[in-house]
Amino acid sequence: MKYLLLAALLLLTACGAAPVVQEVKVPVYRSCVTGAPDRPAFAVRTLAPDASDGEKVLALVRDLPVHLKYEAQLEAVIAGCL
Repeated sequence: MKYLLLAALLLLTACGAAPVVQEVKVPVYRSCVTGAPDRPAFAVRTLAPDASDGEKVLALVRDLPVHLKYEAQLEAVIAGCL
């Protein structure tokens, strides 16, 4: 009986203690891409369907620097997400 009374007293004193507040940091998903670069106007898309092979090659040559710049911008956006 003595031990039962002691156990009841211990349990009652434990209930009177203030709860411990603990801060827990949980990662929250947030998209890292805020916006994609604008797609440039490629010269190849403005060619007529019956354009000669020479005109197509020249349009591709003019588009190469524009394409490389656009690709670099896309890779920079992707690298920012890693």
